Amino acid sequence: MSEVADISLDEVGIKVPTTLPVFPLKKVVLFPAMVLPVAVEKKHHVKLIEDALNKDKFIGVFLSKVEKNPSPEEIEKYGTMGSIIRMVKVPDGTLRILVQGLTRIKLESITQKEPYFIASVSKVKEILARKDEIEPLKNKLLNIFKEFVEYSPYLPDEITTVALNIDNASNLVDFISGNLRITPKERYKLLEARDVKKRYEDLINILSDNLAKAKVQGEITGKVQKELTEIQRKAILREQLRAIKEELGEENPVAVQVKEYQEKIKEIGMSEEAEKASMGELERLKIIPPQSPEYNVIRNYLDWLCDLPWQKMTKDNLDIKKAEKILNEDHHDLEDVKERIVEFLSVRKLKKDAKGPILCFVGPPGVGKTSLGQSIARALGRKFTRTSLGGIHDEAEIRGHRRTYVGALPGRIIQNLKRLGTRNPVFMLDEIDKIGRDFRGDPASALLEVLDPEQNNSFRDNFLDVTFDLSSIMFITTGNITDTIPPALLDRMEVIRIPGYTVEDKFKIATRYLVPRRIEETGLTENRISFTKGAINKIINNYTREAGVRNLEREIGSICRKVAKKVAMEESKKFEIAEDVIEDYLGPIRFRTEEKEKTPAVGVATGLAWTAAGGVIHFVEATMMKGKGELILTGKLGEVLKESARAALSYIKSNAFIFGIDPDELFNKDIHIHIPEGAIPKDGPSAGITLSVALISLFTNQPVSPDYGMTGEITLRGKLLPIGGVKEKVLAAKRAGIRNLILPAENERDLVEISNAQKKGLKFFFVNRIDEAAKIVMPELKINIEDQK
Repeated sequence: MSEVADISLDEVGIKVPTTLPVFPLKKVVLFPAMVLPVAVEKKHHVKLIEDALNKDKFIGVFLSKVEKNPSPEEIEKYGTMGSIIRMVKVPDGTLRILVQGLTRIKLESITQKEPYFIASVSKVKEILARKDEIEPLKNKLLNIFKEFVEYSPYLPDEITTVALNIDNASNLVDFISGNLRITPKERYKLLEARDVKKRYEDLINILSDNLAKAKVQGEITGKVQKELTEIQRKAILREQLRAIKEELGEENPVAVQVKEYQEKIKEIGMSEEAEKASMGELERLKIIPPQSPEYNVIRNYLDWLCDLPWQKMTKDNLDIKKAEKILNEDHHDLEDVKERIVEFLSVRKLKKDAKGPILCFVGPPGVGKTSLGQSIARALGRKFTRTSLGGIHDEAEIRGHRRTYVGALPGRIIQNLKRLGTRNPVFMLDEIDKIGRDFRGDPASALLEVLDPEQNNSFRDNFLDVTFDLSSIMFITTGNITDTIPPALLDRMEVIRIPGYTVEDKFKIATRYLVPRRIEETGLTENRISFTKGAINKIINNYTREAGVRNLEREIGSICRKVAKKVAMEESKKFEIAEDVIEDYLGPIRFRTEEKEKTPAVGVATGLAWTAAGGVIHFVEATMMKGKGELILTGKLGEVLKESARAALSYIKSNAFIFGIDPDELFNKDIHIHIPEGAIPKDGPSAGITLSVALISLFTNQPVSPDYGMTGEITLRGKLLPIGGVKEKVLAAKRAGIRNLILPAENERDLVEISNAQKKGLKFFFVNRIDEAAKIVMPELKINIEDQK
């Protein structure tokens, strides 16, 4: 609180010098008749005060608009002439002074800038009001001020008495203004007002606003204190109730809970680390009041620890033959996967503590990767759980949140183990190739520990903050590709690739699994509906194009639903779904079946290709016209396929003499290569041999037999390199009626993947060079073998 001056000032008798040293203050306004303590720290201000004390002790106190070193323009025009009535030097060289406000002054101009400002000033003459005008305002101001003091925590009650004893109307409004905690802008407004009556009106408005705020604040403070008192009263009553219950021999609810937790911890067989952490939290639970938020946090943590299957495990089915039978019942083909599971069971039977494998099923959509996990769990006699990783970005999904977070939970691994109640389930992590990564963390990095058999026996979830053994879990991950899986994570998994199904496989799957399942799901029976072999093959070949069987199952389901509608409308006959009625149920044919060409043609060769939906045949067409030797490629070809075409043409140009081709003719012709079905993207190096044969046929005018299909990558030296997808390509050729197949010599070993039934009626030619393949499909072609050597 500012002090009122000990002497009564008659402003008329105060003589203001023509110049005064300017002492600017930030956020502080000195009013006349007030005494203000000020700390003087800046060197040039210390010099100003010392010079003033040596002279007449007068200074001009003005409000500064900035914090440090204001310019003349940053100093307000109206201020107060003050007198230094006391000064104390501090050991650090700064000063502490008391300044008594004398009268209002106006800064006219700065006459000196160094070492401090000196300004030309003039006295401000107040506009006084008549007594009958000022008295009502004075009484109103005093009443509001008195009420404000009652609500204000920073003003003592005695200040009201001081205000009542001030007779001078101008000094009264200045005294109250100096003691209010109002903004510097409001203070300056009251200082620069020459009209005393207006000064009263402004102060009354400011004080009224502050009184309203003080009342609201007072009410809030009162409520808070009342609530605190109520809480304290309840706490005392609870303590008394606890003492009474102890005296009567009744158990405290908290003690009962603690006892229950202690029994659980002893029974479930926690690890030593987890038991120590649990007992520590129990000790905290004893001393924390039940109404505290921390109490429920501790209880939630203990519930998670006590509900985890620390020792619970399901017994593995170690009957190898039975497990193998279950796998064969649930899934057609997939021999590699079945063999790996049988191997695991065999090892488990011989070594009880064998660690669970980390398998990664990679293949196109719809080939049964997810359902295969369920079959494995059934074969092992274990519980099965699945969680999808597709699109997750937060690392906490794997490791959990710290308990300091509101609503914290363990990660998905621990959550699923709690739900299953066993620590050795088959745990499928689906879509591992689609994990996201952003500022929230990298879930793939969190999985490094989970999917490492050498360290997942001490997995630490952030929520539990104790280790948990995951080594008994059989982890299975699935994905469509391996390219997007981080190398460090991929290295920890055993990748088993599941290829797309052949038409023969799809037929068996449809007959054995899909048709019976869809008949049952639509409420039909085999007495109501049946599918012929031709109908199923037509659906596979003409209504689906996929590696898996999802769309095939949908089309079968669509037919079953239409039949169910007819049965529900009381049509009692049995419906036989034959090949000729498929279009009535599914509409026009969507995909045509590939067939070989009927007659030989010049510049046309039949190639074999692999796609995600299985093998296909395609025709490479080549023609030439007059030009400058340019190569034109069409048919939506990829970069690798275009490079194969350039390599084939370069080989033929450089070895034209072998095939009896005029080299000059090659450089005077534009060559156009086209692969039909231009809307379908095509790529890969295995079309190299087909491109070469088509070009040789074009340049030598020798027709290529349509009874031959071929595949193989070429080099500029005319060699054939091995390719992949042999099984799918061979079956595609057989479907199209092609019986003679030309393959690279190194692919002969891949025929073991194809059954004898599938190879029946086919003839294979294994070649090492382009000219060997050309001679087979164009018997009349003359090749200069001696020149080639």
